[in-house]
Amino acid sequence: MTKRKAAVLVAGSWGTALAAVLADNKFEVALWARNEAQVEEINTQHTNSRFLKDAVLPPNLTATTDIGQAVTGAELVLFVAPSSAMRDVARLAAPHIGANAICMHATKGFESVTYKRMSTVLLEELQIAPERLVVLSGPSHAEEVVRKLPTTVVVASASVEAAERAQDAFITPYFRVYTNKDVVGVEVAGAIKNIIALGAGLSDGLGFGDNAKAALLTRGLAEISRLGNAMGANPLTFAGLAGVGDLVVTCTSKHSRNWRAGSMLAEGIALDEVLSRMGMVVEGVRTTSAARELAHLHGVEMPITEQLFAVLFENQTPRSAVETLMGRGRTHETEDLPGI
Repeated sequence: MTKRKAAVLVAGSWGTALAAVLADNKFEVALWARNEAQVEEINTQHTNSRFLKDAVLPPNLTATTDIGQAVTGAELVLFVAPSSAMRDVARLAAPHIGANAICMHATKGFESVTYKRMSTVLLEELQIAPERLVVLSGPSHAEEVVRKLPTTVVVASASVEAAERAQDAFITPYFRVYTNKDVVGVEVAGAIKNIIALGAGLSDGLGFGDNAKAALLTRGLAEISRLGNAMGANPLTFAGLAGVGDLVVTCTSKHSRNWRAGSMLAEGIALDEVLSRMGMVVEGVRTTSAARELAHLHGVEMPITEQLFAVLFENQTPRSAVETLMGRGRTHETEDLPGI
């Protein structure tokens, strides 16, 4: 029986967890990382302690610092690089990707400066047809997935066949996968919910209570819907796993990096110090700048995003940001939402 190979780029917490799911589905998984010590640990101890403490990885998951070795012969290539590194990683991988391989990404953010979605970045660098590209998103913390706790996600592609191939590759008794055609909506929802999670951390850190957080999530979903609709998304996507599902888990979980970063900002810790203490990428910080620019470009109001931008980059205090939001002029709740 021919062994099926998958490649996962890179070996952070989410990449490692998804690599473990593929390995559980009998793939020979090559996990790419730049750090030689990390690669050695994965191959000899079957752990990735920096990113997933105490998790034991399957024996058919191996790591390498050679991206060509990782990608060559893989029928599925999954990119889980930070948004800031996605283009560089794609450029390195491109010469080694087979003609029939499905290419996927599971990164929730926009590219800095260009504000492009990750699928656009991959299509530009890999020079593949959109029908070979799949996006994975949904409410899913790596720490729970690697423990095989019940998790449900969505895979989106312009091609039903590609989405179903990705679905078959990942679906397990503990990891349920749905398909969707709305690539734009799934990517926009996954990116913007990180901004709202920063706000949720700020709200909790300031002790504002459940009422405030419920309002933040609800109005945050409205901002996601507004921008997504302006960019061509299907409004129904935002009521699904990539939308409200991911928003809820990211804004309420102790595992959420963005929530933790927001909570630390509420304590008065400077942004640079917050990011240093986190030790991992907090996508919501970069995404706030990108989403703000996209909102201006598309003529969309995103007041929560605007106030978080002011907190992150313009020395606005979290409490003043909340006062500004609460003091806005009167509006109708649903007048600017798509489909209403």
